[in-house]
Amino acid sequence: MAGKASATPATYSPSPATRKGKPTIYKDGDRDWVRPDGRGFQQCRPAFFRTGAVNAASGSAYAEIGNTQVIVSVFGPRESKKAMMYSDVGRLNCNVSCTTFSTPIRGQGSDHKEYSSMLHKALEGAIILESFPKTTVDVFALVLESGGSDLPVIISCASLALADAGIMMYDLVASVSMSSLGSDLVIDPISEEESYQDGSLIISCMPSRYEVTQLTITGEWSTNKINEAMQVCLDACGKLGKIMRSCLKEATSATSE
Repeated sequence: MAGKASATPATYSPSPATRKGKPTIYKDGDRDWVRPDGRGFQQCRPAFFRTGAVNAASGSAYAEIGNTQVIVSVFGPRESKKAMMYSDVGRLNCNVSCTTFSTPIRGQGSDHKEYSSMLHKALEGAIILESFPKTTVDVFALVLESGGSDLPVIISCASLALADAGIMMYDLVASVSMSSLGSDLVIDPISEEESYQDGSLIISCMPSRYEVTQLTITGEWSTNKINEAMQVCLDACGKLGKIMRSCLKEATSATSE
C-alpha cells in the first residue's frame, strides 16, 4: 500500500490559546519569553505522514513533525526464529535506532534500547495479538533527524506502519509530549527546549477509544500540573489521530484508483 498525505503539513495543536512574549530563549525565572521557533506554549509543530515508504517491508510509514524525521518498517507476521512453546498470541518486537547524522553531533547513531522498550509498551496494548498466534511482528524505527519529541513521533509513525502492514489493531496510537520549564508547560518541545526542561511527560493513546497505552513522567510534577498536561496532550492526540487516519484513507484511495 502506498499513499501520500497532503503536500502542506497539517497541525494538531490543542484548543487553549497561546501566549506572547519577547523573543528570548528560556531562562529560569523569566516570565517574558517565547519559544525558539515562535510557537505558542500549547501549539504543536506541523505534521506530515506518508505510508508505503519502504517497498520491501510488509508495511511502512514516514513521519516529519517539525525537524524530527522518522521512518518505520514493519515485517511480518512471520514464524518466530526463537524456539518457543506454542502461544495463542503473537509476539511484538521493536527496535529503535538513529542514523549517524540524526543529531548535530555526528557519529552518534546507535540502537536506543530505552526507546525500543517504550515503543513496545505503547504499541502492544493496541495490537490484537491473538490475530497472529505463533508468529512475530517486527517493528524497526529509524530516526533520520532528531529535532525534539523524538519518541512520540516514533510511536505515532510506527502505529501507521502497522496499519499499513494490515496488522489488526483496536485503534491507531497517537503520541504527544510536554515539557515543564519552570512554571510553564510547553507541548511538543524541540531539542533546545528539552535541554532546559525540569520534567517531561509523554502520553500515548488510542484516540477513538480514549485509552492510554503508555504514560511516562520524569522530573518533579505537581498533581495539578500533571492533570493539566495530560488533558492538553490528550486533546492534541485526538487531533493528531485524525491526521493519521486521513493519511490512511488517502493511501487507500490512491491504491484503489
